[in-house]
Amino acid sequence: MRQMLDAGKFELEDKVVAIKRVSKTVKGGRNMRFSALVVVGDHNGHVGAGIGKATEIPEAIRKGREAAQKAVIEVPMDEQGSVPHDFTGKFGSAIVLLKKSVEGTGIIAGGPARNVLELAGYRNIRTKSLGANNKQNVVLATIEGLKSMKTPEEVARLRGKTVDELKD
Repeated sequence: MRQMLDAGKFELEDKVVAIKRVSKTVKGGRNMRFSALVVVGDHNGHVGAGIGKATEIPEAIRKGREAAQKAVIEVPMDEQGSVPHDFTGKFGSAIVLLKKSVEGTGIIAGGPARNVLELAGYRNIRTKSLGANNKQNVVLATIEGLKSMKTPEEVARLRGKTVDELKD
């Protein structure tokens, strides 16, 4: 399993995926707060997502960015800028299908999944969001799928073989 990476080593770009206004009804009325879903990445195989909550939007975004930087992971990528193999990421009731693509395909993905894949640095990938379309769960399902994916080198090492032996 990949370890969480120290975000200080990378120049991370952030993107706000969603801002929600949430309210809590209390004795004196309603308390309004904001929740921000932020994705960070370096366009070179590192990506993370975080959620920040505060009474003001800029503060919620800052907290979300900090949470995302703490949760940065390294994702596998092949020489075409795609995933090593087709895989399905699941989080809650959201399911994201990640499909390997050839050079020139581009990023074919819905909004929340597109943000994650662009910041991770993928150039050719197709995705399909299945199940729930909740932005937070789609982002986390995409990251979960990327985190669980193994490169051919990792599979070969786990089986005690070379990559050429796996192709047979």
